[in-house]
Amino acid sequence: MAENQKTSAKDVSFSGRALQTGHKVEMVCRPAGPGTGIIFRRTDIPERPAIRLRDVVLSDAHDRRSTIGRGSVEVQTVEHFLAALWGLGIDNLEVEIDGKELPAMDGSAAGFLAPLKEAGLVEQPPQRRVIRIEEPIKVGDGGRSLSILPGEGFSVSYEIDYNVACIGRERFEIELDGESFEREIAPARTFCTGKEALMLLISGLGRGANLKNTLVLGNIGPLGTDFRFPNEP
Repeated sequence: MAENQKTSAKDVSFSGRALQTGHKVEMVCRPAGPGTGIIFRRTDIPERPAIRLRDVVLSDAHDRRSTIGRGSVEVQTVEHFLAALWGLGIDNLEVEIDGKELPAMDGSAAGFLAPLKEAGLVEQPPQRRVIRIEEPIKVGDGGRSLSILPGEGFSVSYEIDYNVACIGRERFEIELDGESFEREIAPARTFCTGKEALMLLISGLGRGANLKNTLVLGNIGPLGTDFRFPNEP
C-alpha cells in the first residue's frame, strides 16, 4: 500500500560535540513542504548554502565518517541521523547546522530518533517516492561486501567476523520496518577497538568521542560502559 510523505510537526533542536572534530555544533530540524526532500543548510557559511540529499555526492575525502556534499560544501557523519529519518518515514525536512559535522548525540541513531518522534509527524498529501530493486547489486572492498537483491519486503542479513573476543563472528537477520528499526537497530552505537581508538586520536580524530557515545572494545567487552544488547556491534 502506498504511503504519503511526512515531515516533522515542529522544529526540533540538537546540540553537542561532533564525533570526529570535537567541535560544538547546533542543529535545528524544521518542517518542510511536500516534495522538498531532505535539505542541509550550512548556517556557519555567509551564503547559507543548501545541500539537498537527492543531489549530493558521497565523498571518501574523510576517514571514518559518511560525508555528503556539493562542490566545496559538505556535511559529515550523517549516517545515524539519516537512519533515524528513515526509521520515522520522514521525507521532507530542512536541517540548519552551524558546522560541517553533525553532533554525535549518544553515538547512535536513537539520539536523533527519540526527539524527532516526540515532536510528532505530519502526513502530507503526495505519496512517497519508492525505489524498487529489480536486479542484484553487489559491491565489495577487501574483506567487506554488500549485496542488494530484489524482494517484496525489506529484510537485512548482516554477518560480522571481527578479531575481538567480545564480538567474534555473528550473524543477524531482521525484517526491517520503523518499529523493528527503533527497537533493534537505532540504539546501536559506533564501535572501535582500543587500538583503533588510539590511532584515531593520534591522527586528530575522535575528539568528540567518549566511553558513552562510542564502544571502545576490549577482549571482554566495552570499556567504561555496557552493551545495550549482547550483539550491539
